[in-house]
Amino acid sequence: MMKTLLIYGATGYTGRMVAHQANAAGLHLVIAGRDKAKLDKLAKSLNVSAYAFDLADSKALYHHLEGISVVLNCAGPFARTAGPLMRACVKRGIDYLDITAEINVYRLAESLHDHANAAGSMLLPGVGWDVVPTDCLAVTLAQRVHNPRRLRIALQVAGPMSRGSAVSAGEIIGAGLLTRHNGSLLTNINAQPGYFDFGEGAVACVPLSFGDLVTAWHSTGIPNIEMYVHVTGEAFPEGDLSLLPEGPSPEERDAHRARAVVEITGADGDIHLAIIETVNGYTYTPLAAVEAARLVLADIRHAGFQTPAQVFGANFALSIPGTRMITR
Repeated sequence: MMKTLLIYGATGYTGRMVAHQANAAGLHLVIAGRDKAKLDKLAKSLNVSAYAFDLADSKALYHHLEGISVVLNCAGPFARTAGPLMRACVKRGIDYLDITAEINVYRLAESLHDHANAAGSMLLPGVGWDVVPTDCLAVTLAQRVHNPRRLRIALQVAGPMSRGSAVSAGEIIGAGLLTRHNGSLLTNINAQPGYFDFGEGAVACVPLSFGDLVTAWHSTGIPNIEMYVHVTGEAFPEGDLSLLPEGPSPEERDAHRARAVVEITGADGDIHLAIIETVNGYTYTPLAAVEAARLVLADIRHAGFQTPAQVFGANFALSIPGTRMITR
């Protein structure tokens, strides 16, 4: 019997690209969300079924997951959508994926590990940009370092941000400044900027709490982890977010590639660096998320909370066209 992928939030900016990519990849899918009119229009263009329901309706949510094998959540802010979908997936014993960078979603998935494992359900948040590239790069570099002790990850956000990402960024900022120290996730209100070279000279990066503070710990076992971000030009919007365009145009995406730096310090004090460069994050995410869903539908999976590198291996990021790693 053919396994089915449900994409929730399929009519959003990134959700639509994910739905089109999944359809082009030949996956058996249904789309879902809250707006029936938008869903019906998209479903007709893709020739797929559509379910309209609110996640607050737990009975409707559970009902619509009948016959579904994998849920891919593209509806942000994920602080509002991940919890109901994760718990419903665990109750059904099916797999949950999403594309968020919001750290509290990863902490929730981590806390549900035992329940998911017992139910045979996998919780795999972060199958887009940034977590796929950074998770895989951190594992790749850590394998080359004897007794790695400290990991610093810096993201470069270039080009305009989508409306949904801007709202999610508020959730990330609202989580506070966190760092991982000796394996524990702690508040660090005195966190200072760091300087990282993405390929054109060192630039200042501000500390911010992305999901990598959870995923990198599970993927590498490195006990001390810090996260930073460098925002260029108009990337981070201000003012009324509801007035923003839905997302960058194809031309804007093509003009801005995405980069991240991983820096690992070994017990001997030696510092090792690597850069990963990809197509624009909004272009990368549909490619990576659909490939992840395809692999999970093919039964490449592990029950419980997982990270992309744990499930698909450290080379998964490089399987996405337009990606390269540079080690120093």
